[in-house]
This record gives sequence, C-alpha cells and structure tokens, in this order.
Amino acid sequence: MTPGSNIPLAVTRVTVDVAAPVRLDVSGLLLTADGKVRSDDDFIFYNQPSGQGVTYRSGGGSAPDSITVDTTAVPQGIEKIVVTASPDAAGQTFQGIEPTATIRSADDGSVLASFTPPQLGAETALVIVEVYLRNGAWKARAVGQGYSNGLAGIATDFGVTVEEPAAPAPVAPPAPTLQTPVAPTAPPVTTPAAPPAPPAPPAAPAPGTGKINLDKGRVNLQKNQTVSLTKGGSPFLSQVKMGLGWEPAYRGKDIDLDASVIAYGPQRNHIDSCYFGKLSIVNGAIKHSGDNLTGEGGGDDEVIVVDLGRLPQEVTGLVFTVNSFSGQKFTEVAKAYCRLLDAATGEELVRFDLTTAEPQTGVMMAKLIKQFSGEWEMTALGNFVKSRTVRGMVKPSAQAL
Repeated sequence: MTPGSNIPLAVTRVTVDVAAPVRLDVSGLLLTADGKVRSDDDFIFYNQPSGQGVTYRSGGGSAPDSITVDTTAVPQGIEKIVVTASPDAAGQTFQGIEPTATIRSADDGSVLASFTPPQLGAETALVIVEVYLRNGAWKARAVGQGYSNGLAGIATDFGVTVEEPAAPAPVAPPAPTLQTPVAPTAPPVTTPAAPPAPPAPPAAPAPGTGKINLDKGRVNLQKNQTVSLTKGGSPFLSQVKMGLGWEPAYRGKDIDLDASVIAYGPQRNHIDSCYFGKLSIVNGAIKHSGDNLTGEGGGDDEVIVVDLGRLPQEVTGLVFTVNSFSGQKFTEVAKAYCRLLDAATGEELVRFDLTTAEPQTGVMMAKLIKQFSGEWEMTALGNFVKSRTVRGMVKPSAQAL
C-alpha cells in the first residue's frame, strides 16, 4: 500500500501488527465521527489491552505488537480505529527505522495488505493505519502521519487525557517526624505513636508516561501492570527467584497447589515446563524447589529459580502458573501471591498479590518477557483458567504472552 490508499475488508476480524528493527509501543484508538475518543476507555494499549471490539497483544519484544479489530463488535457511533506506533525507547525517533504494518485476517493469519511509511525522520510517533467504516462497509487505509511529541501527542490529538509525570511535591513545613510522606489519596495518620511505615513502592505510571523500573526500589504490581527489571537504565539481574505462596481460606483445611513455569520461544512455541514432576529444565537454567502439599506456614510455598544469564537464546518468555491438581478451587485459597527476588541477595524486587478469586483450578500469576535490548520485563497476570495440571496451562499461557 501507499500513503492514502485503501482496501475493502473481506473479513470481519483483522489484526494489524507493526514490526520494526527496534521495540515499538503499538496502540489503537476508537474514534467517533468527530475524530475523538468517547473517553479514555477508547485508548487501547499495553496497560489497557482490551476495549469494545478492539484488543492489544504484546509481541513480548521478540514479535510485533498488534491491534485486533472485530468489526462486528465495534459499538455504534465508532467510525474509525487508528493504529499508532512509537519507539519504546524514550526520545527515539523513526530516523533510520522503517516500521511495517501488516494487515491480516485475525482468524487464519492470511496477509491482506502491508504498508511501510516512506521518508520518516524526526517523528517520535506515527498513525500508521486506520480501519474505518464507509457507507456501511469496513475498509483499511494506509496513513503514515507522524508526530514529533510522541504517543502522548497522538493521544491528546484524539481527545485522550494524558497525565504528565508529576514533579516531586515540596515538603510542607513542619515535616512530620519519622513519617513516610502520605499520598493525597491515603487516609491521614492519626496515631503518631505507631512505628513509621516503610517507604511506599513507586506507583504504576499513568497512560503515556512509560513503564516503571526498579530504580526506586521494590515495586508492588496490580493486575496487567508491567515493570522493567532494570536499574539505572541497564539490566542488572542475572539470577532471580520467583516465590509463590498461598494459604487455605478455611482454617484447618490443607490446600495442595502446584507452582510451575512454562518456557516459550519467540513464536509462542512451547519449549518446556518446570514443575514438581520435572524440577530442572533448559540445562539447569530453571529449577523448581519441589512440591508443597499443604500451603501451611509463612513464607513462599514453592520457589522457582531462573538464571537469566544461562537461558538459551530461544527462550524469550516465561509464564508462572499455579494449579490445583486435587480440584480445589481458588475460592478456597487465601493470600495467594508471587514475588520476584534477587537470587544473590534475597532482596524482594517485585510483588503481586492476587486480590480476586474465581472458582477455577488454575491461574496464570505472572510472565517474564525478554526485550530486544536484552532486558526482561515482568507483568502481573492473575488470569484464571480451568486446568488442574501445567499441561493444560500451556495453550492459555501462550495466548497471554
């Protein structure tokens, strides 16, 4: 396709993936006839991966990110879905980068068209393709419109509220002695005699402000939030531990859950699974602590050690799961969590507490994805599935990558 050209869509579900030599952040915006979103819910990206008829899928750093549009599920009043891309690295332009958008059938993967915008330079974000409704029929158009103020510029143009990173707030005198600064939404401290709270972990960023990293210390993740395992801008972890824990929801009733990790390649291909029946995989780069039959007691119930430096090149994604082989549901489990530790020091780096439960026998807790740069990112999942064994988790976990 060339800029401005269009094609009719013979299928109702299309996927637009955007590939480049560098990692890109890809997003989709649902627009009304006036070219604006109805609300921030119409901005679909990595921290808000699904909307009405539009979904985002991460390529995990080893495959292109993509936006899928189900034209039969797009709500009344939405006439256009624009697909945007921006380099993941802060401040990077498209100079010397040739992104290519490929429009495919979402059902069979067949290619309908492709488009590489010509003569890009100082742009830091791009509207690359749009899927639009014209005279009752859906079409796709090659756009290639660049922006010099990043994805935030595109989002603002289309009516999305973008919050800039807040400047550090000045400390109002008199400063409370030995107290942690309290966020505006936190309740006031009314018991000065209580011991001071530890420093709060950094909050997840607002849309458009970028991913968080480990520069400020331990991070508490919420579901679908992502943290880059870097410090000072460089990967620094070589060996990590993923600790998984749980307690019975009802006193005196043991709960036997099994923690596992599933290793995948760049095409979401299953490489191997590490669990109580196979305690070491990929030449010992991933090891399991063994089965815990009750869940009783403090601390991690099962631990999986991952030597990131020794992982084979083909391992680009890891999904950590928990299953109930005996059939007990997660509604019978309390305080389920996973936490990532520096294996060398035992320091807790990232924690995700499972705050909801469903009457299912399996849950995907978190994933680790290797980026083009070599760094790893951890994303909290908390997705429940019907499966008593790790074997039944392989397919849904691949879809979660």
